[in-house]
Amino acid sequence: MSGGDNLAFEIRPNPAPVSDADRAALLASPGFGRIFTDHMVTVRYADGKGWFEPRVEARAPIPMDPASAVLHYAQEIFEGLKAYTLPDGGVAMFRPDANANRFNLSAQRMAMPALPVETFLQSLHEIIKIDRDWIPEDPEGSLYLRPFAYASEVFLGVRPATEYLYLVIASPVGPYFSGGVKPVTIWVSPDFTRAAPGGTGAAKCGGNYAAGLSAQAEAAEHGCDQVVYLDAVQRKYIDELGGMNVFLVLDDGTLVTPPLSGTILPGITRDSVIKLAGRAGRKVEERPVSLDEWREGAASGRVREAFACGTAAVITPIGAIRGEDGEFTVADGGPGEVTMGIRKQLVEIQRGLAEDPFGWVHRVL
Repeated sequence: MSGGDNLAFEIRPNPAPVSDADRAALLASPGFGRIFTDHMVTVRYADGKGWFEPRVEARAPIPMDPASAVLHYAQEIFEGLKAYTLPDGGVAMFRPDANANRFNLSAQRMAMPALPVETFLQSLHEIIKIDRDWIPEDPEGSLYLRPFAYASEVFLGVRPATEYLYLVIASPVGPYFSGGVKPVTIWVSPDFTRAAPGGTGAAKCGGNYAAGLSAQAEAAEHGCDQVVYLDAVQRKYIDELGGMNVFLVLDDGTLVTPPLSGTILPGITRDSVIKLAGRAGRKVEERPVSLDEWREGAASGRVREAFACGTAAVITPIGAIRGEDGEFTVADGGPGEVTMGIRKQLVEIQRGLAEDPFGWVHRVL
């Protein structure tokens, strides 16, 4: 891994940052992913040279040649995580090492160079430190961090690129649920699948999300908030939502979730739920779950609750499941007790309000 694992970042402060008054106005109601901080991180890569020119600089458009490889062959990966304000005024991230490792697994699948974990973590530290004032004061607000990399080589030809650009941008965000956590209704896609065995389902790459936009639009047409995919082979087993993993809660308190078989994203929130449940003595089953089992379990009372989980919303209760052959509900359509209990525990750990039994909270400031 040429270029060295420990790169010294050059800091180039934005000469014209957003004023304190304008920033305060933006942070009063930031929404999600619509406003951005003053800076970004860039690191370049070239075959034979490794990663080089690590910088923190003013956020600005990226000059791009029309023949840049990413525009034609979609070599691109990304991550998403948050920085939180702690009760003592410090700032921390939640499990960024897990994001770093997943980033490199995605890179491997997309034939891209791995980024040293130390460089990944340092890039996050640098943008948090320089843009600390962009973290909302709202106790439920956070700084959403988006590390990503793409093939920047200028060429036309089907092969892995020889040049890449890694960046980090940051976006202050408010609570994902402005009116409180509410159960969502999901649409079972009859025609679209998210990923097939041997595909890129386990990689966090833009193509997976682009391929799901038609299915998400279909869900919206049927009055649903999200789409849930079935497996691409038998079209009977639950895969995942458009951008979240799925859990069922059985009547004995057992959690059931589809296994990591290469077709679904290995969610960091998913893994955190499994570890927390195990520590609490709750049984967790990672196994195939059919749509029929879900429907019949909801009718019999065997399936008491269901929820989806991911970085943006943490944990989202699932109230109704709608498809071409009708609709059924779980937890009487409302947020279940187990679901909300797990959500509360996870949020409190992330924000430094509860014991951190696994050392997940990564302090920056």
